[in-house]
Amino acid sequence: MSHPITTALGPGERDATGGVLQGALVDLIDLTLIAKQAHWNVVGTHFRSVHLQLDELVSAARTYTDQVAERAAAIGCSPDGRAKTVVDQSGLPEFPSDWQKDNDVIRAIVDSLEVVVRRMRQRIEETDKTDLVTQDLLLDLTAKLEEAHWMWQAQLA
Repeated sequence: MSHPITTALGPGERDATGGVLQGALVDLIDLTLIAKQAHWNVVGTHFRSVHLQLDELVSAARTYTDQVAERAAAIGCSPDGRAKTVVDQSGLPEFPSDWQKDNDVIRAIVDSLEVVVRRMRQRIEETDKTDLVTQDLLLDLTAKLEEAHWMWQAQLA
């Protein structure tokens, strides 16, 4: 099925905005998976606080993921959150397997959030001419990701 959902956007704007949303979607899914992997494998003196903060990040990232996917669907673009798609398209750094010390987890989450924020800011610029509604969504979730980035960094200061 090509485009069963119609939109007020022209085909060019729809496709460009859909590409931006797809990129955001896979990065947010990967952020969720990274944070969950870290949540299960963190050890160390600050285990409990990092463990709980990771759950907060997972919850937020899942909310953003759903908002992005639903925005894509609303403009007639089929969101693709399959595992293979995430592996092929995510721009986030790979999180290591096995047990991870709490400070190493914090550094890895800071790095992942930095990448996500940088990529979201690029997407904000890309939607300036194609879809201001999507841009508004990206502005909101990027502000929240930047806040999370700050809070994770503060633990290393």
